Amino acid sequence: MKILVVDDDKGIRDLVKIQMEQAGYEVIQAAEAMEALALMDEENPDLAIVDVMMPGMDGFVLTEELKSFRDLPVLLLTAKGALEDKERGFRAGSDDYVVKPFEPKELQFRVEAILRRYGKEAGAVISVGPLRIDRSSYEIHCGSRTLLLPLKEFELLAILASRPNVVFEREFLLERIWGLDYEGDDRTLSVHIKRVRDRLESLTDEVEIVTVRGVGYKLEEAN
Repeated sequence: MKILVVDDDKGIRDLVKIQMEQAGYEVIQAAEAMEALALMDEENPDLAIVDVMMPGMDGFVLTEELKSFRDLPVLLLTAKGALEDKERGFRAGSDDYVVKPFEPKELQFRVEAILRRYGKEAGAVISVGPLRIDRSSYEIHCGSRTLLLPLKEFELLAILASRPNVVFEREFLLERIWGLDYEGDDRTLSVHIKRVRDRLESLTDEVEIVTVRGVGYKLEEAN
C-alpha cells in the first residue's frame, strides 16, 4: 500500500514517512502540488496526505485535482482549526483532516480508517520466508499447511511481518492491537508473543521473532 505525502515542510514529510513506514506502508514524497501531480501516473498511490498551506497551488486545490484525476483518498493536514477551513476541505473532496501539531499515531489510525472505507487493506498478503500471511482471510500459509490464529495473535504476527527486521516498540504494539485506551498489564504482550513464537516453531524454523531487550520485537528470517 503506497501513500503520497505532500508538504513543503521536510520535517513534517519525514515525520509522516517514519510513522507510515513503521506501520507497513510505502511512502513517496512531494514538496509541492505540481510535483505531486507529476508522480501520480508513475507511482499510482493509494492515498494522499496533503498539507493545506503550500506555496503555489494550495492543498484545497490539489485535493480537487487528485479527486478529479482518480478519486484518490485524501487526508488534509492543516495548522488551522477554524470551521471554515474544515468546510472548505470537505467541499474540495477530502476524506478527513488532522490539525497540526498532531500525534503521528493518530494520523496513522485516521489513514487506516480511510483505507477501510475505500475497501483497501495495507498489505493484504504478506510474504516472509516460507510464510504467506493473508490479512483478508486471517490465514497463515506455509507450504501445504494452513494455520488459523486467534485474532490478536494474527494481528501481532501481521504487524511484525509487515516490516521484517524492523524493531517494533512494545508500546506501539500494545496501542495498535489493544487500543490507545488499553490500561492492562503489558505482560499481556509477552504472553501473546510467546504463543505466536510457539506456533511459528510448529510451522517453520526459517522465521523467528527476536526480542530486542528494553525496546520491543522484530521478525527475522533465519540465516
